[in-house]
Amino acid sequence: MNERTYLQLPHGTLRLPAFLPDATLGVVRNVDSADLEQCGIEAVVMNTFHLMQRPGSSTITSLGGLHAMAGWPHPIITDSGGFQAYSLIRQNDKFGYMNDKGITFQPEGSDRKFHLTPEKSIQLQVAYGADIVVCLDDCTHVDEPFEAQQESVRRTIAWARRCKDEFARLMQQKRLAPEKRPLLFGVIQGGGFHELRKQCADALLEIGFDG
Repeated sequence: MNERTYLQLPHGTLRLPAFLPDATLGVVRNVDSADLEQCGIEAVVMNTFHLMQRPGSSTITSLGGLHAMAGWPHPIITDSGGFQAYSLIRQNDKFGYMNDKGITFQPEGSDRKFHLTPEKSIQLQVAYGADIVVCLDDCTHVDEPFEAQQESVRRTIAWARRCKDEFARLMQQKRLAPEKRPLLFGVIQGGGFHELRKQCADALLEIGFDG
């Protein structure tokens, strides 16, 4: 295969482009791993924002990580939770707040507050055993004004640097062989403003990510 057509990941090869079903809480609704394999699915997406709440990080790690918990031996991509924070907080600030340090949120019906920083997001995703780890970003609606998008880009770049530093620290600590190391992806923000999206992309390229 051409180098541009696939990703070699710790739990297998992911051919691109790929359709990735949403297994937010560790499962794809109404189907099991065998069903997904029979459909030719090569990878699934799970979400850190939700997983840290249910079933919870201690449960996931005690079960041996996401692959063991889900009975899925193929690649898993974990979303950082930036979009979910946007959905929860930006649309109703009674559920929490976001600042340069990170995100603090308390879902409706929960008596517990959660704190998600760039470092914490990376720590959780690595501990879960994800094949592709995604940086925490400051998500916006595409129609928000230039000033809001500019602030999102600034924060997303700053968080990306912190994510990269934490990822590098964890990889050095774990001393993983290259073929066992997860990939780290950045996220481009900027809404519908081309110049801001380019600014964000250029900054992420300078920091250096796998995708």
